[in-house]
Amino acid sequence: MIRITAIALVGLAVASVSAQQPVFRGGVDLVNFGVFVADKAGTPLTGLKPEDFEIVEDGTRQTVRYFDGGDPENAPPLHLGFMIDMSGSMADDMKDIRTAAIRFLDNVKRVQDITVVDFDTEVRVARFEGDDPRLVEHLRRRKPDGYTALYDAIGVYLTGASSQTGDKILVMYTDGEDTRSAMNQGELLDLLKSSDVTVYAIGYLERGGSNRLTLQQTLHRLASATGGQAFFPTNLKDLDKMYEKILGEIAARYSIGYLSTNKRQDGAWRDVKVRVLREGLKHVKIRTRSGYYAPYKASEAGR
Repeated sequence: MIRITAIALVGLAVASVSAQQPVFRGGVDLVNFGVFVADKAGTPLTGLKPEDFEIVEDGTRQTVRYFDGGDPENAPPLHLGFMIDMSGSMADDMKDIRTAAIRFLDNVKRVQDITVVDFDTEVRVARFEGDDPRLVEHLRRRKPDGYTALYDAIGVYLTGASSQTGDKILVMYTDGEDTRSAMNQGELLDLLKSSDVTVYAIGYLERGGSNRLTLQQTLHRLASATGGQAFFPTNLKDLDKMYEKILGEIAARYSIGYLSTNKRQDGAWRDVKVRVLREGLKHVKIRTRSGYYAPYKASEAGR
């Protein structure tokens, strides 16, 4: 049985969560997508306008009703999740891993709150305001031990994030495969597709042995389901570079919202395509989630 611990600290908003599979079906009318646009070299493209984007849902073009393209004063609140593997295999490297994590969190801009999820056999959650100095002490407190409940830890974070409004990003670090979760990978992928969280995964898999390729594929699969990305440093000195790239992507993201022309609340999956229309930019790289589940109302689901 996986234990989920909500850590209560003075001044912190703490999420009490369960390891059971959460359901992400709300009645929110505005459909929000975080979108990252880059040129062929991977350099972020900023300065695009609402009219530069086309959104098509199940073949029907939608009208952009909300847009943020890098204006900090009008940007939606940023809710950052930071997840760190504290299983026993992390013991030898924990000092360097903590140092890189703290530097990353110190450099995140316009963040409203940071939800820290650390996991081994158990999953522990604590939410801090963006400038709370106790965050650093919290990261330094626990010693690595136990197994790796990676899937359950992600599911726990998604449960807490489902009630938040704004831009939601999860950055997670792990060094190995899941060895203890109650949730399987298929169930987790369904949850990721149901959420509006963008996942960036850092996998230090140099000790993964023969499972290394499988682990890379897993993290790629989890991140790409959300429009995020997976990174695989070959040594711990590369961690700062990975975090710096993630910071650059966070700063360059566009937030786009629209009211779907499909009013049915049947809980069905809807495919969404986001394109850039500006002349000369039709072959750029776009990363975002591939769709969403519609709101659910029992009276409409059986139609």
